[in-house]
Amino acid sequence: MKELRVGMIGYGFMGRAHSNAFRRVNNFFDLDRQVVMKAACGRNEAKVRDFAARWGYESVETDWRKLVERDDIDLVDICAPNDQHLDMAIAAAKAGKMILCEKPLARDGKEGEKMVKAVEKAGVPNMVWYNYRRIPAVTLAKQLIDQGRLGKIFHYRAKFLQDWTISPDLPQGGAGLWRLDAKVAGSGVTGDLLAHCIDTALWLNGSIAKVNAMTETFVKERKHNLTGKVEKVGIDDACAFLARFGNGSLATFESTRYARGHKALYTLEINGEHASIAWDLHDLHRLQYFDHRDEGRLRGWRSIHVTDSDHPYMDKWWVPGLAIGYEHSFVHQVADFLEGVAQGRAVAPTFRDALETQYVCDAVLKSARTDKWEKVKAVK
Repeated sequence: MKELRVGMIGYGFMGRAHSNAFRRVNNFFDLDRQVVMKAACGRNEAKVRDFAARWGYESVETDWRKLVERDDIDLVDICAPNDQHLDMAIAAAKAGKMILCEKPLARDGKEGEKMVKAVEKAGVPNMVWYNYRRIPAVTLAKQLIDQGRLGKIFHYRAKFLQDWTISPDLPQGGAGLWRLDAKVAGSGVTGDLLAHCIDTALWLNGSIAKVNAMTETFVKERKHNLTGKVEKVGIDDACAFLARFGNGSLATFESTRYARGHKALYTLEINGEHASIAWDLHDLHRLQYFDHRDEGRLRGWRSIHVTDSDHPYMDKWWVPGLAIGYEHSFVHQVADFLEGVAQGRAVAPTFRDALETQYVCDAVLKSARTDKWEKVKAVK
């Protein structure tokens, strides 16, 4: 079996999630590539050595440029903060490496365009880690929609709620808190949380034509971990927007880090002329389904336990009835990517696919500034 040698940049939360996927994928999926965890890279040598030892990487680097230049690396996985995605992806593409990049693709559409141009010029396989597509219940929803079970779509609604930034004493910037620094993250909940909702929506329901948004920054100033000074907060703490899809359906999206009691509440619902579907991350192995064509006496919402062998991905895991979790979506993504590499085909979401999500985010932030409906730029 041919090896696929992985170089990981970053060792935080997503570095762990991705590493787990690389370690497990060959245990459960029949692939023509054997994943080899070749090198982990991080600026703190002690921490990256501990990470590498824990997850089974053969070596470490403290300079990502050296990692990208290594001849024994086939795939570069970018798990660094958003402001580093551009330079890392372009360098990896020029070095002829396959690239997996954590979401969002970039801080804005202009950066994303440069990244798309680089990977397409180099002709290297690429993908962005929008993992919720590959939770079996969400994949089943996609299959039902593509089969026409819902009929014409009227409504799409999604929300992603958290509560971890409510305290005004929480600083911004630096390790672990770079998501609160606009210069590093690009935006707040729009690029961090709503980007997930938008990617799933584009996949399930097609392109978004225009948006009308509002955002709010509830804590206006925070101490910056790197400068030690109290500085203006540039990110959006909360965002809500209306949208019109290209297929004529209407949508509402909401995200905040100020919803007390919610750590990661991601829900979506789609209403069509024949049927509706709903999904909740907190009950991720279930898909709620309502079909108006059912016999009237028995008509009602049904809860589909997505654990059977004829459900997406589930034949690779345990016996029917035993649920899997969040981490498995990353394993599925690696498996799909490697199957695409073997077959010489791109697997979504590619950088180009993720650029569409970036354009929606850009339009949302622009609408919040102009207080007007804004058209979403088309990916060319």
